[in-house]
Amino acid sequence: MGFSAYTNKKGVRAGAAVVASAVAVAATVWGVSALVEPGSAGAAFRQNVARPNATDNSGHGPEGRPGAAQQGIPEGIAHSSESGGNAVNITIDDGPDPRWTPQVLDVLDKYDVKATFCMVGPHAKAHPDLVKKVVAAGHRLCDHTMDHDTAMDKKPVDYQERQILDAKRLIEEAAGGGAKVEYYRAPGGAFTPDSRRIAAANGMRPLGWNVDTKDFQKPGTGAIVDAVKREIGNGPTVLFHDGGGNRAQTVEALDRVLAWLGDQGRPTGFPVRTAPDTP
Repeated sequence: MGFSAYTNKKGVRAGAAVVASAVAVAATVWGVSALVEPGSAGAAFRQNVARPNATDNSGHGPEGRPGAAQQGIPEGIAHSSESGGNAVNITIDDGPDPRWTPQVLDVLDKYDVKATFCMVGPHAKAHPDLVKKVVAAGHRLCDHTMDHDTAMDKKPVDYQERQILDAKRLIEEAAGGGAKVEYYRAPGGAFTPDSRRIAAANGMRPLGWNVDTKDFQKPGTGAIVDAVKREIGNGPTVLFHDGGGNRAQTVEALDRVLAWLGDQGRPTGFPVRTAPDTP
Protein backbone atom coordinates (compact mmCIF):
# COMPACT_ATOMS: atom_id res chain seq x y z
CA MET A 1 0.00 0.00 0.00
CA GLY A 2 1.00 3.57 -0.28
CA PHE A 3 1.53 6.67 1.78
CA SER A 4 -0.53 8.98 -0.45
CA ALA A 5 -3.59 8.86 -2.67
CA TYR A 6 -3.27 6.81 -5.79
CA THR A 7 -4.12 7.75 -9.33
CA ASN A 8 -6.64 5.70 -11.24
CA LYS A 9 -4.93 5.87 -14.61
CA LYS A 10 -3.10 2.88 -15.96
CA GLY A 11 0.12 3.41 -17.84
CA VAL A 12 0.33 1.55 -21.12
CA ARG A 13 3.63 0.46 -22.64
CA ALA A 14 4.24 2.15 -25.95
CA GLY A 15 3.76 -0.07 -28.92
CA ALA A 16 1.98 -2.82 -26.97
CA ALA A 17 -1.60 -3.80 -27.75
CA VAL A 18 -3.90 -4.71 -24.94
CA VAL A 19 -6.52 -7.28 -25.83
CA ALA A 20 -9.54 -7.18 -23.53
CA SER A 21 -10.72 -10.60 -22.45
CA ALA A 22 -14.31 -11.54 -23.09
CA VAL A 23 -14.16 -14.36 -20.59
CA ALA A 24 -16.31 -13.81 -17.53
CA VAL A 25 -14.64 -14.26 -14.17
CA ALA A 26 -16.27 -15.28 -10.98
CA ALA A 27 -16.84 -12.78 -8.22
CA THR A 28 -18.02 -14.03 -4.89
CA VAL A 29 -19.42 -12.66 -1.68
CA TRP A 30 -18.51 -15.58 0.61
CA GLY A 31 -20.38 -18.32 -1.11
CA VAL A 32 -22.66 -16.26 -3.37
CA SER A 33 -21.18 -16.21 -6.85
CA ALA A 34 -21.94 -13.89 -9.73
CA LEU A 35 -20.40 -13.57 -13.16
CA VAL A 36 -18.83 -10.26 -14.07
CA GLU A 37 -16.92 -9.16 -17.11
CA PRO A 38 -13.19 -8.54 -16.58
CA GLY A 39 -12.55 -4.88 -15.90
CA SER A 40 -16.10 -4.27 -14.72
CA ALA A 41 -16.86 -2.55 -11.44
CA GLY A 42 -17.72 -5.91 -9.90
CA ALA A 43 -14.41 -7.50 -10.81
CA ALA A 44 -12.44 -4.52 -9.54
CA PHE A 45 -14.46 -4.40 -6.31
CA ARG A 46 -13.71 -8.03 -5.58
CA GLN A 47 -9.99 -7.50 -5.98
CA ASN A 48 -9.87 -4.10 -4.31
CA VAL A 49 -6.26 -3.44 -5.24
CA ALA A 50 -6.57 0.35 -5.21
CA ARG A 51 -6.68 0.79 -8.98
CA PRO A 52 -10.26 -0.05 -9.97
CA ASN A 53 -9.85 1.21 -13.53
CA ALA A 54 -6.57 -0.55 -14.19
CA THR A 55 -6.63 -2.99 -17.08
CA ASP A 56 -4.39 -5.55 -15.39
CA ASN A 57 -6.19 -6.13 -12.13
CA SER A 58 -8.16 -9.15 -13.25
CA GLY A 59 -5.12 -11.39 -13.22
CA HIS A 60 -6.79 -13.64 -15.80
CA GLY A 61 -5.76 -14.47 -19.34
CA PRO A 62 -2.44 -14.79 -21.20
CA GLU A 63 -1.35 -11.18 -20.74
CA GLY A 64 2.21 -9.85 -20.93
CA ARG A 65 5.25 -11.21 -22.65
CA PRO A 66 5.77 -14.96 -22.67
CA GLY A 67 7.60 -16.32 -19.67
CA ALA A 68 7.41 -19.67 -17.89
CA ALA A 69 6.40 -19.27 -14.27
CA GLN A 70 8.76 -20.96 -11.81
CA GLN A 71 7.43 -24.15 -10.24
CA GLY A 72 3.99 -23.55 -11.68
CA ILE A 73 3.46 -20.18 -10.00
CA PRO A 74 0.52 -18.52 -11.80
CA GLU A 75 0.74 -14.92 -12.97
CA GLY A 76 -2.81 -14.20 -11.83
CA ILE A 77 -3.27 -12.01 -8.77
CA ALA A 78 -4.03 -14.11 -5.68
CA HIS A 79 -6.78 -13.32 -3.17
CA SER A 80 -8.05 -16.74 -2.06
CA SER A 81 -6.80 -18.60 0.99
CA GLU A 82 -4.93 -21.89 0.91
CA SER A 83 -7.07 -22.92 3.87
CA GLY A 84 -10.26 -22.47 1.85
CA GLY A 85 -13.66 -22.18 3.44
CA ASN A 86 -14.09 -18.96 5.36
CA ALA A 87 -10.40 -18.59 6.24
CA VAL A 88 -8.95 -15.07 6.34
CA ASN A 89 -5.49 -14.03 5.10
CA ILE A 90 -3.77 -11.38 7.23
CA THR A 91 -1.20 -9.38 5.25
CA ILE A 92 1.15 -6.73 6.65
CA ASP A 93 2.81 -4.12 4.39
CA ASP A 94 5.68 -1.62 4.25
CA GLY A 95 7.97 -2.96 6.98
CA PRO A 96 9.88 -4.17 8.68
CA ASP A 97 9.90 -1.34 11.20
CA PRO A 98 11.92 -1.57 14.44
CA ARG A 99 9.11 -0.11 16.57
CA TRP A 100 5.94 -1.55 15.05
CA THR A 101 6.88 -4.92 13.55
CA PRO A 102 7.73 -6.46 16.95
CA GLN A 103 4.37 -5.28 18.30
CA VAL A 104 2.53 -6.75 15.31
CA LEU A 105 4.41 -10.03 15.82
CA ASP A 106 3.38 -10.06 19.49
CA VAL A 107 -0.30 -9.65 18.57
CA LEU A 108 -0.11 -12.40 15.96
CA ASP A 109 1.59 -14.69 18.46
CA LYS A 110 -1.11 -13.93 21.07
CA TYR A 111 -3.75 -15.40 18.76
CA ASP A 112 -1.49 -18.01 17.13
CA VAL A 113 -2.11 -16.41 13.73
CA LYS A 114 0.28 -16.58 10.78
CA ALA A 115 0.52 -13.66 8.38
CA THR A 116 2.21 -12.61 5.16
CA PHE A 117 4.67 -9.71 5.51
CA CYS A 118 5.15 -7.60 2.38
CA MET A 119 8.53 -5.95 2.89
CA VAL A 120 10.31 -3.06 1.25
CA GLY A 121 13.82 -4.14 0.22
CA PRO A 122 15.93 -1.45 1.95
CA HIS A 123 13.88 -1.81 5.15
CA ALA A 124 14.63 -5.53 5.20
CA LYS A 125 18.33 -4.83 4.66
CA ALA A 126 18.33 -2.31 7.52
CA HIS A 127 16.58 -4.69 9.92
CA PRO A 128 17.64 -8.27 9.17
CA ASP A 129 16.92 -9.27 12.77
CA LEU A 130 13.25 -8.48 12.24
CA VAL A 131 13.11 -10.39 8.97
CA LYS A 132 14.58 -13.39 10.73
CA LYS A 133 12.01 -13.08 13.54
CA VAL A 134 9.19 -13.01 11.00
CA VAL A 135 10.47 -16.18 9.37
CA ALA A 136 11.21 -17.93 12.67
CA ALA A 137 7.63 -17.31 13.80
CA GLY A 138 6.31 -19.17 10.76
CA HIS A 139 5.09 -16.20 8.74
CA ARG A 140 5.65 -15.81 4.99
CA LEU A 141 7.60 -13.20 3.07
CA CYS A 142 6.35 -10.99 0.27
CA ASP A 143 8.25 -8.60 -2.01
CA HIS A 144 6.96 -5.01 -1.87
CA THR A 145 9.69 -3.57 -4.15
CA MET A 146 12.68 -1.35 -3.46
CA ASP A 147 11.16 2.13 -3.36
CA HIS A 148 7.41 1.59 -2.93
CA ASP A 149 6.80 3.43 -6.20
CA THR A 150 3.02 3.50 -6.71
CA ALA A 151 3.58 4.74 -10.27
CA MET A 152 5.85 1.90 -11.31
CA ASP A 153 3.18 0.62 -13.69
CA LYS A 154 4.04 3.66 -15.80
CA LYS A 155 7.76 2.89 -15.82
CA PRO A 156 9.81 0.79 -18.26
CA VAL A 157 9.92 -2.96 -17.82
CA ASP A 158 13.59 -2.97 -16.85
CA TYR A 159 12.79 -0.54 -14.03
CA GLN A 160 9.99 -2.78 -12.80
CA GLU A 161 12.29 -5.78 -12.94
CA ARG A 162 14.99 -4.05 -10.87
CA GLN A 163 12.44 -2.90 -8.30
CA ILE A 164 11.10 -6.42 -7.88
CA LEU A 165 14.24 -8.56 -8.10
CA ASP A 166 16.54 -6.27 -6.12
CA ALA A 167 14.01 -6.23 -3.28
CA LYS A 168 13.65 -10.01 -3.41
CA ARG A 169 17.40 -10.39 -3.10
CA LEU A 170 17.67 -8.03 -0.13
CA ILE A 171 14.76 -9.65 1.72
CA GLU A 172 16.13 -13.16 1.23
CA GLU A 173 19.63 -12.07 2.24
CA ALA A 174 18.22 -10.50 5.39
CA ALA A 175 16.16 -13.61 6.17
CA GLY A 176 19.06 -16.01 5.70
CA GLY A 177 18.77 -19.76 6.13
CA GLY A 178 17.49 -20.28 2.61
CA ALA A 179 14.16 -18.54 3.31
CA LYS A 180 12.32 -17.59 0.14
CA VAL A 181 10.07 -14.69 -0.80
CA GLU A 182 6.83 -16.36 -1.87
CA TYR A 183 4.66 -13.44 -3.02
CA TYR A 184 4.91 -10.10 -4.81
CA ARG A 185 2.58 -7.20 -4.01
CA ALA A 186 2.77 -4.13 -6.23
CA PRO A 187 2.77 -0.82 -4.33
CA GLY A 188 -0.71 0.65 -4.54
CA GLY A 189 -1.79 -2.29 -6.68
CA ALA A 190 0.29 -0.98 -9.59
CA PHE A 191 0.52 -4.37 -11.27
CA THR A 192 1.35 -4.78 -14.95
CA PRO A 193 1.39 -7.90 -17.12
CA ASP A 194 5.20 -7.69 -17.10
CA SER A 195 5.54 -7.26 -13.34
CA ARG A 196 3.29 -10.25 -12.77
CA ARG A 197 5.28 -12.29 -15.26
CA ILE A 198 8.59 -11.30 -13.64
CA ALA A 199 7.30 -12.17 -10.19
CA ALA A 200 5.89 -15.56 -11.19
CA ALA A 201 9.01 -16.49 -13.16
CA ASN A 202 10.99 -15.90 -9.97
CA GLY A 203 8.77 -17.95 -7.69
CA MET A 204 6.55 -15.16 -6.35
CA ARG A 205 2.77 -15.20 -6.66
CA PRO A 206 1.28 -11.76 -7.35
CA LEU A 207 -0.79 -10.87 -4.29
CA GLY A 208 -3.79 -8.55 -4.11
CA TRP A 209 -6.20 -7.75 -1.31
CA ASN A 210 -9.94 -7.61 -0.69
CA VAL A 211 -10.16 -5.55 2.49
CA ASP A 212 -8.28 -2.27 2.64
CA THR A 213 -8.34 -1.13 6.26
CA LYS A 214 -6.93 2.31 5.31
CA ASP A 215 -4.90 2.06 8.51
CA PHE A 216 -2.09 4.05 6.88
CA GLN A 217 -4.37 7.09 7.07
CA LYS A 218 -4.66 6.63 10.86
CA PRO A 219 -8.47 6.98 10.88
CA GLY A 220 -8.77 5.64 14.43
CA THR A 221 -8.70 2.14 15.83
CA GLY A 222 -12.47 1.78 15.69
CA ALA A 223 -12.59 2.82 12.04
CA ILE A 224 -9.96 0.24 11.12
CA VAL A 225 -11.86 -2.53 12.91
CA ASP A 226 -15.14 -1.42 11.35
CA ALA A 227 -13.57 -1.49 7.87
CA VAL A 228 -12.66 -5.15 8.31
CA LYS A 229 -16.12 -6.08 9.57
CA ARG A 230 -17.76 -4.10 6.77
CA GLU A 231 -15.58 -5.32 3.89
CA ILE A 232 -14.77 -8.92 4.86
CA GLY A 233 -17.62 -10.00 2.60
CA ASN A 234 -15.51 -8.84 -0.35
CA GLY A 235 -13.05 -11.69 0.12
CA PRO A 236 -10.48 -13.16 2.48
CA THR A 237 -7.30 -11.06 2.16
CA VAL A 238 -6.99 -8.16 4.62
CA LEU A 239 -4.42 -5.38 4.32
CA PHE A 240 -2.66 -3.85 7.34
CA HIS A 241 0.62 -1.91 7.66
CA ASP A 242 3.57 -2.14 10.05
CA GLY A 243 5.64 0.54 8.29
CA GLY A 244 5.34 4.04 6.91
CA GLY A 245 4.50 5.90 10.11
CA ASN A 246 2.96 5.58 13.52
CA ARG A 247 1.12 2.25 13.61
CA ALA A 248 -0.26 2.32 17.17
CA GLN A 249 -3.81 2.26 15.80
CA THR A 250 -2.97 -0.70 13.59
CA VAL A 251 -1.53 -2.73 16.45
CA GLU A 252 -4.62 -2.16 18.61
CA ALA A 253 -7.00 -2.72 15.69
CA LEU A 254 -5.25 -5.96 14.69
CA ASP A 255 -5.69 -7.25 18.24
CA ARG A 256 -9.40 -6.47 18.16
CA VAL A 257 -9.87 -7.90 14.65
CA LEU A 258 -8.18 -11.19 15.51
CA ALA A 259 -10.28 -11.50 18.65
CA TRP A 260 -13.41 -10.86 16.57
CA LEU A 261 -12.40 -13.41 13.94
CA GLY A 262 -11.92 -15.95 16.72
CA ASP A 263 -15.36 -15.20 18.11
CA GLN A 264 -16.78 -15.67 14.62
CA GLY A 265 -15.06 -19.02 14.26
CA ARG A 266 -13.05 -17.74 11.31
CA PRO A 267 -9.67 -19.45 10.84
CA THR A 268 -6.70 -17.69 9.26
CA GLY A 269 -4.30 -18.87 6.59
CA PHE A 270 -1.98 -17.90 3.77
CA PRO A 271 -2.92 -16.72 0.28
CA VAL A 272 -2.80 -19.30 -2.51
CA ARG A 273 0.54 -19.63 -4.31
CA THR A 274 0.23 -22.36 -6.93
CA ALA A 275 -3.52 -22.85 -7.05
CA PRO A 276 -5.81 -20.79 -9.27
CA ASP A 277 -7.45 -17.82 -7.56
CA THR A 278 -10.91 -19.26 -7.05
CA PRO A 279 -13.76 -18.10 -4.80
